Amino acid sequence: MSEATPREPVAALIWSPFPDQESALAVIHALLDEGLAACGNLMPGMTSVFVWNGEKDSAHELGLMVKTNAELLDAAVARLTELHPYEQPAVLGWRCETGAPGTLAWLASIAPSEGASGAPET
Repeated sequence: MSEATPREPVAALIWSPFPDQESALAVIHALLDEGLAACGNLMPGMTSVFVWNGEKDSAHELGLMVKTNAELLDAAVARLTELHPYEQPAVLGWRCETGAPGTLAWLASIAPSEGASGAPET
């Protein structure tokens, strides 16, 4: 029995909370316009409970999940962080090893627009 050859991840996700819909929409539109993402999902009505600067606090926020491809993940995380309204935003990105074939093909097809900020050099 032969071992399966591991596949390189094609898809990637980015998660980040935002203070409001307006700022989250501005960021996802920039990522889409720059070819660094294929989709952004806004999740309103989120309550975050956290420790910041040694103090426990909570805030009403909106979650943003971004779909991109694995090759663009680092550039998309960097650009999202640059555009985010928080001084120290929470931004997490990870490569996905599995997905529906159609979704993986869609995400593999994205490419940064010419001159996009943070786009990988070729």
